[in-house]
Amino acid sequence: MAKLPLVLASTSVYRRDLLSRLQIPFSVATPEVDEAHAPGESPEQTACRLAQQKARAVSGSCGEALIIGSDQVAVLDGEPLGKPLTHENAVRQLRRIRGKTALFHTAVVLHNSRTGRTQTRLVSSAVTFRELSDQQIQNYLAREQPYHCAGAAKTEGLGIALIEKMQVEDPNALIGLPLIALVDMLQNEGVEIV
Repeated sequence: MAKLPLVLASTSVYRRDLLSRLQIPFSVATPEVDEAHAPGESPEQTACRLAQQKARAVSGSCGEALIIGSDQVAVLDGEPLGKPLTHENAVRQLRRIRGKTALFHTAVVLHNSRTGRTQTRLVSSAVTFRELSDQQIQNYLAREQPYHCAGAAKTEGLGIALIEKMQVEDPNALIGLPLIALVDMLQNEGVEIV
């Protein structure tokens, strides 16, 4: 049986960069998915549902393929932290998060459109932020401008300076794509990485 092409269902440059670390060919497709939280849904359920919807949203246009979907939901004190999108929202988020621990739930899905098999994994990370002054927050935002990162902290860049400690089984998950879990999932589909 012929190998299936690999498709990343994401517009995220961070996920694209992460997947390229595996040094396997892939293409990118844009999923059209409403990313709103469903009533009564836990953050973990939201991340898994959205990752699955992203993978399935592009399956019709990709033909037979292995399709990767991923989503991340950040939570502080039981409330989701979305992407701030603006400077003002980022300031508010970082003021709220300083000195506290946030949870980042990252789901990854691998959907085989030939067989219909879908694998889902969830990787959670606990991130404790330093006590930051308002000036440190402003300095960071002026240099990094992480307005498309949940919690306004881009940990693969200068945002690492905002963090006191992390508890994470895969640091790639915190950036947006759990590569350790994805390698297992790809191997389950007969794709050897090394």
